Amino acid sequence: MAIINSIASWWMCKRMHQIELFMKYPDDVQNECLRKLISSAQDTEWGKLHDFKNIHNHEQFKKNVPIQDYETVKPFIDRVRRGEQNILWNTDIKWFAKSSGTTNDKSKFIPVSSESLDNCQYNGGRDMIAIHCSLHPETQLFTGKNLGLGGSLVTDNFGDHESQNGDLSAIVINNLPMWAEFFRSPDLSIALMDKWDEKLEKLARATINENVVSLAGVPSWMLLIMKRVLEITGKKSIAEVWPNLEVYFHGGVNFAPYKEQFKNIFNKPDMNYLELYNASEGFFGIQDQRDSNELLLMLDYGIYYEFMPVNELGIHDSKTLSLDEVALDTTYALVISTNAGLWRYMLGDTIKFTSLYPFRFKITGRTKHFMNAFGEEIIVDNADKALSIACEKSGAQIKEYTAAPIYIEGNDNGAHEWLIEFEKAPSTIEYFSEMLDNALKSINSDYEAKRYKNLVLKPPVVQSLPQGTFYKWLESKNKLGVQHKVPRLNNDRKYVEEIHAIIKE
Repeated sequence: MAIINSIASWWMCKRMHQIELFMKYPDDVQNECLRKLISSAQDTEWGKLHDFKNIHNHEQFKKNVPIQDYETVKPFIDRVRRGEQNILWNTDIKWFAKSSGTTNDKSKFIPVSSESLDNCQYNGGRDMIAIHCSLHPETQLFTGKNLGLGGSLVTDNFGDHESQNGDLSAIVINNLPMWAEFFRSPDLSIALMDKWDEKLEKLARATINENVVSLAGVPSWMLLIMKRVLEITGKKSIAEVWPNLEVYFHGGVNFAPYKEQFKNIFNKPDMNYLELYNASEGFFGIQDQRDSNELLLMLDYGIYYEFMPVNELGIHDSKTLSLDEVALDTTYALVISTNAGLWRYMLGDTIKFTSLYPFRFKITGRTKHFMNAFGEEIIVDNADKALSIACEKSGAQIKEYTAAPIYIEGNDNGAHEWLIEFEKAPSTIEYFSEMLDNALKSINSDYEAKRYKNLVLKPPVVQSLPQGTFYKWLESKNKLGVQHKVPRLNNDRKYVEEIHAIIKE
């Protein structure tokens, strides 16, 4: 295994030269990416509809193709699911990543082509390992196995045509090359199970005696597995169960509220953490520096990026910027065109660049994931930072949370209601609420203005929920699984009222 580890580590580090190339010539790489995408799809129905043969630069591309969201592209995707091909992309598409999103109950079926699997998802997986090997030359990553969380798959029958949909993680795992199976755990019979309560139990028991050297998955679900592992083994820390564990690859939600819990449960001072930005639509970013919360924008995965200033959201014929036009410390909504046939697709996420040339960024939230019932404009980035401050000052640890407005009624002013499931509760909710309120005031001037003398907003209302409340809520909506996340901020009370109903049961 030592020889295999040395060879594999060396091979992975060779990729760093290619990463350095797109970091050095980002505009050229992106322009070439757009050219290849348009050339590949010019004879598809979409390509003909938007005259791809006469598009020669990104300005013509923007002029010919309107901004899309899932609802506008859904009729085309539905046709592909039923067996029609050469509609959005020029190769057959038989896989669809099912995603409910975080603000919409309706399932989305995102097309996954062989090109997006090979050139985007698998390259992203390779690059996260390559970057880890580059940052940690002493790695022993190839001497053991990766414990990765995957979802499940469903076969759709449309007459004489079959297609498969499910979590992107399940699609990736199901299509991995044979050699990759040697480095992952558990086996497919467990990894692709659909009943999450049974799956977590079997996954924990199947991996206890493995030499697990890396973990990959959404923090909230990974914590559930590790806690069950400790319960079964009677050990006090994961370091006692998997002594060679060296890195946790995480993504999907902000890691800051979870980091202290992971440090405690790992009990490994030398544990490494690497953040990823991966979604059903593509693999977009990887943390490429030690002890950083910035992500490197991955430019050679067959994805062409555009960036819409958030003040353009909702405006007819909204303007977007190419990579060479963006600025630092400005919030942009991501618009992508991909090698799976998504064209100028509004992803729904917002980012802010922290570095140009090379392009590094932070995820700031969702275009529809905010609170602005009173003009306070609270985004997820504000909430995560404020909660981290409140936790630090009160000694609390948060497992999950969601928040929504309490509307103005009669002479009573409005407020924000925060439903929080604590891993470690603060000594008093009152002190935690005060710290949260002060932190939000310091972070967001609009919130501070609305809180002035309680004229518009009263202090936040924080409720500590019983353990397992969010799990029960997700279960009640048939949303157990790694692709389903608790919506952090809402501009209405729909989810909050549903959770209140769960508590009363």
